[in-house]
Amino acid sequence: MAHETVDLPVLHVPARDIPIPVGLSPEAKAHLARGKFADLVWPEQDDIAAWRALIAEMDRVGLETLTMLGAGFEGTVEEIDAGGARVHVVTPACVAADDSRVFVDFHGGSMIWGGGPSCAAMGKKTAESVGARVWAVDYRTPPDHPYPEPLDDCVAAYRALLERTAPENIIIGGASAGGNFAAATILRARDEGLPLPAAAVLLTPELDLTESGDTFSTLLGVDTALTARLMPANLLYAGGHDLADPYVSPLFGDFTKGFPPTFLQSGTRDLFLSNTVRMHRALRQAGIEAELHVFEAATHVMFMSGPEAEDRKRETRGFVDRIWGRS
Repeated sequence: MAHETVDLPVLHVPARDIPIPVGLSPEAKAHLARGKFADLVWPEQDDIAAWRALIAEMDRVGLETLTMLGAGFEGTVEEIDAGGARVHVVTPACVAADDSRVFVDFHGGSMIWGGGPSCAAMGKKTAESVGARVWAVDYRTPPDHPYPEPLDDCVAAYRALLERTAPENIIIGGASAGGNFAAATILRARDEGLPLPAAAVLLTPELDLTESGDTFSTLLGVDTALTARLMPANLLYAGGHDLADPYVSPLFGDFTKGFPPTFLQSGTRDLFLSNTVRMHRALRQAGIEAELHVFEAATHVMFMSGPEAEDRKRETRGFVDRIWGRS
């Protein structure tokens, strides 16, 4: 379906200072007190060299953080070919060799970065969080591989995994852009006649590349992690395809045809809050089991340490444990 814009009255609000909520942990307060991350400066659509330079820099910065977060990981990482897609199989030391449960993780990165070593590092963090083997799918990215090639890789990896384990042993998830790929993979797999995974985990997901939700306006400038709209990256990813196509923006999918139980998470300062709550409503309206967790004052990247981070980890782990029937 095509995305339409309609001229409607706008609400003008005064400039205001937004204090840090008093009820947060010291770690969360310190996180917010750091203020904005660096502002993104988007290249022109046809400046491929500039896009490659931006992606390389974002990968460098992201890898530093992910390496630090995954420093205590104990286990193995093996790179495999899964139906033509590159996958990093991350196995925590606590997981038995014959444990067939797999969490398929799609990395974030505005649809265009976060691959390679960053993808493997993110897989370690996810494996530690869910306590299971992880398939971290290192999908191809623009500018060299726009839609549908990245999604093709995601679906190919899922199809390959189904040849190794039953769908009830598989949970698919991702954060930010990874949440998009998780939902889009499920929609396409369903439409291609593949069995659905046991569940989906969508963490502050980038589900609407048209950026039509309320918080793209109300929280712009409040979210200190996502400091700008991502439309230039969305257009680069889409490569001329309709941004409202459900495989590009899964929020616009038809969930009455089937979708697994879903865990959704966002924060009250997350630019993608509308993505998350609208997806929750769409799933519930279709009769799909869906949990929504919104954390006070959390930005797009959530809190990396402290009680709030542990609370999110506990809720996520509890969800996957219930789905897999673990005590």
